Amino acid sequence: MNISDGVDAVAVHQIETKVGEYIRDNYKSAVEIGFGGKTTAAEIVQNAGHPILCTDVHSYAGAAVPAVVDDVFLPTLTCYAGADVLYAIRPGTEIIPPMIELARRINADLIVYHLGFELYEDGGERLNAKGIQLHRYVKRS
Repeated sequence: MNISDGVDAVAVHQIETKVGEYIRDNYKSAVEIGFGGKTTAAEIVQNAGHPILCTDVHSYAGAAVPAVVDDVFLPTLTCYAGADVLYAIRPGTEIIPPMIELARRINADLIVYHLGFELYEDGGERLNAKGIQLHRYVKRS
């Protein structure tokens, strides 16, 4: 088993799977922000037939899902247009405010999976997704 940043690789895969299942079951189109080349959650969404796009500030050639280089601090709005939900798995807290602003601009939910000790402000609305806690910072109108 590989250990990265103190988190077991198997546990990370299970978390990504549960996030993907939650997004698949509750939304029709999604954008994963800051995917870091990991496509487990996005592949679950894609395999359900839902439109999915992954964004990151770095390029990840050969990703199993559509992916583009974009910076949430200066987002290309057309990348996110039409998404029901924006989501991120283990993002740095510094990108939460621009994700909140972006979700509000395009009228999408914003769902975040944090490590247990990382929250932004009050942590938003807490959602139980098959045993993991997600945080909804924006709910679309």
